Amino acid sequence: MLDSARVRRRRGAITAVVTAAAALSLVTTASPGLAAPLPADATGTSYYVSADGPAGADGRSPDTAFRTIQQCADVAQPGDTCLIGSGTYRETVTPARSGTADAPIVFRAAPGAKVVVSGAERLTGFTPVGQNDLAAVVAADPFAADSLFSRAVADRKIFSVPADRGPAGAEAQVFTDGAMDIEASYPFPGTDLLDPVVERAKAGSAGATIVDPALTRPAGYWNGARALTSYWYITTTGTVASSAVGSVTLTTAPVCVHKVVPTDTWYRLSGKIGELGHPGSYFYDAQAKRLYVYSDDNPNRHRIEAKARDLAFDLTSASHVRVEGVGLFASTIRTGDTSTGVTLDGIDGRYLSHYWDVTRGTTNCGENVTRGVADTGIVLKGTGNTIRNSTLRFSAGNGVSLGGYGNTAVDNAISNVDYAGTYAAGVAVQGHSQTVMHNTMQRSGRSGINLQWNGVAGTTTGPDRIAYNDISGYATLSLDTAAIYSCCSARMEGTRIDHNVLHDPNPRPGGVYPFGMSGIYADNGMSDLQIDNNVGWGNPEGTVELNGLGSGSHDNAVYNNTGGMTLFYVREPGQSTGTKIYNNIGPIKGIDRATEGGLVLSNNLLDGDPLFVDAAAHDYRLQAGSPARNAAIPLPGVNDGSTDPVPSLGAFQYGAPAWQAGVRP
Repeated sequence: MLDSARVRRRRGAITAVVTAAAALSLVTTASPGLAAPLPADATGTSYYVSADGPAGADGRSPDTAFRTIQQCADVAQPGDTCLIGSGTYRETVTPARSGTADAPIVFRAAPGAKVVVSGAERLTGFTPVGQNDLAAVVAADPFAADSLFSRAVADRKIFSVPADRGPAGAEAQVFTDGAMDIEASYPFPGTDLLDPVVERAKAGSAGATIVDPALTRPAGYWNGARALTSYWYITTTGTVASSAVGSVTLTTAPVCVHKVVPTDTWYRLSGKIGELGHPGSYFYDAQAKRLYVYSDDNPNRHRIEAKARDLAFDLTSASHVRVEGVGLFASTIRTGDTSTGVTLDGIDGRYLSHYWDVTRGTTNCGENVTRGVADTGIVLKGTGNTIRNSTLRFSAGNGVSLGGYGNTAVDNAISNVDYAGTYAAGVAVQGHSQTVMHNTMQRSGRSGINLQWNGVAGTTTGPDRIAYNDISGYATLSLDTAAIYSCCSARMEGTRIDHNVLHDPNPRPGGVYPFGMSGIYADNGMSDLQIDNNVGWGNPEGTVELNGLGSGSHDNAVYNNTGGMTLFYVREPGQSTGTKIYNNIGPIKGIDRATEGGLVLSNNLLDGDPLFVDAAAHDYRLQAGSPARNAAIPLPGVNDGSTDPVPSLGAFQYGAPAWQAGVRP
C-alpha cells in the first residue's frame, strides 16, 4: 500500500519564538468499515465506494459499493456524499454536476480509510536486457557500446518493458515502491532533486558553449541531448547541437542571461541511454516506446509505476464540491475559472506535478521563468475556494496555485516543491484578494510564496493577505529570491504581509553567486504593500528587501519587523516616495542617502543589542531592559498589545502573548 492518504495537521504549531523544522508525518490508520456511521453533516443520499466492490453495484450499501469513485460522481446530486473505502483508485474523477452552497457534493474517505487517487499505472513484465538487446540498442545509438549502460547490462542490472509514456522522454515519470526514479543523466543528480549533485561550467565557457574537462564522452556523444542549465535566477532547458571531449554547445544560449557563465552556471545533460547506470534511475526510449530501469534485483518484485494522468479530481466545471481525507499520488486537483465553494480538506498529495522541459521550445524569458506557476500543484481558480489541513509533498512546480480571486490556503504543510527550479513555489499567488495563512513550508527550489498580481475581468481588485506562515529551506536551486517573493512593477492595493517567520534559506550546493536571499523581497518596483511584524534569520539580505529598480518602490509600509533589511534603487529623486520604514529592529543595508528618493525612516533600532530573550534560540521577545521598549511610533492594528505606555519596536510587543506561525495544532 502507499502511504496513508489521511492527512493530518502537523502536531504542535511552529511558534515565532522558537521555530524548529519538524519532519512531516502521516498517521497510520486501520482499515475502515464502510458501515461506519456517516458524519452528522450528511444531508442527502449516501453512496459507498470500495476498490473491490462488485461489478454493476448501485453504491447504496457497503455490500453493493461502487468500484470506482467516478461511478459515484456520475450519480451524486447536491447534498449527496460519496463515502470512499480504503484502496488505490486509478482514475480521474469528474463530477457530473455541481452541488449548492447549502448542499455540497462530498467525496470523503470513510472513517479510518486510507484512500489514494493515483495518476500512475503499474508496469509489469520487465525482462533482463541481454547482449542481443544491447546489440539492438547499439545499432540505434553506437555510443551506447562502451558506456555506463553497457557495463550495467553486463552486470545484469538493466531491465526493460514495452511502455508508451508519450513522445517526450523528459516528461515521463517513473516510481519504484512509491518513490520517484530519476532520468539517466550526467551528472547523476542523486534522488534528492532539491539537493542535487551538480557539475559546473569551467573557464572558457561562453555564449552557448559549456566547457568542462569532466565531459569525457567522445565527440558527438551528447549531440541531441537535453541540457538543463541554471544560473543566478534562471533555470532553462535546451538541446545540445554539438559536442566534443570537454565541451558541449547548445542550439541556443540560455534564455534571459543569454550566456553560459563559468563557475556560476551549473548543468545537467540527459536523453542518452548510455548514462543509465545508477540505482534509482530510468531511461525512456520515446521512439521505441520502451522503458529501461536500473535495478539491483528483479523489478517485478517491486511496484513499478509510471504517470499516466495529471488529475485525480477534475473540478474545472464544478462548484460547491468538497474532497476530504483523500490521498493523491502522481496527480493533483484543479478547479476552473467559474468554480466557487470548492473545499479541499485533509488532502495528502505526493508528486503533484512533474515536468522537465522548462523552456518548451521558446526563447521568451518571461514564459520560461513562469513555467508551472499558474497550472501546477493543487490549482484553485475561480473564487471562494479553499485548501486546508493538507500535506503536500514533491512537485516539479507548485504545492498550491491560487488564481482567480478570493481563494484561501490555510493550515497546510508543504515541502519539497519546485524541483524544476522555475518561479513556481510552495504557494503561487496570482489574481487578487487571496489569503495564505498558517502554512508551514519547507524546502523549495525558489520561493516559499511567489506573490504576483493579476486583475480578474469583471471584478474589483482587493488586497491579498499573507500571514502567520513559517517558511524555511528556500532558494535551493535559484537565487535572487525570498521566502516570500513579489515582482514586478505592480501596485498591490494594500496587500498585507504580516506575522510570518522566514528563515534558513538553503542555496544550491556550492553556489557562488549568493545575491538576493531575503525573508520578503519586493523586487523591481513593487508598491503599496504593508509588510509588518515579520521575523527572519539566516537571510543574507535580511527579513525585508525593497528593490525600486524600474518603476520605483512607492507607498510601501514597512513596520515592526525583526531581522534587518536591504534597500536597492530607492535614492534617486522620486524613486521611493510614500514609503515608510518605521519601528524595525536590525541593520539596514543601503541606508546611505536612502531618504533622498522620498522614503521616510523613523524609530528603527539599527545597531546595538536589542536584548532579545534568547536570540540564539530564535526567541525574539524583548527582555525587560531592551532599548526597543517604549520606542515605537504607535500604529493601530500593527503594534497593539504592549503592556508599556508606548509600543515596542520589532515583531513582538513587550508583555503581549507571543504570536505563532505555521500550521496550527
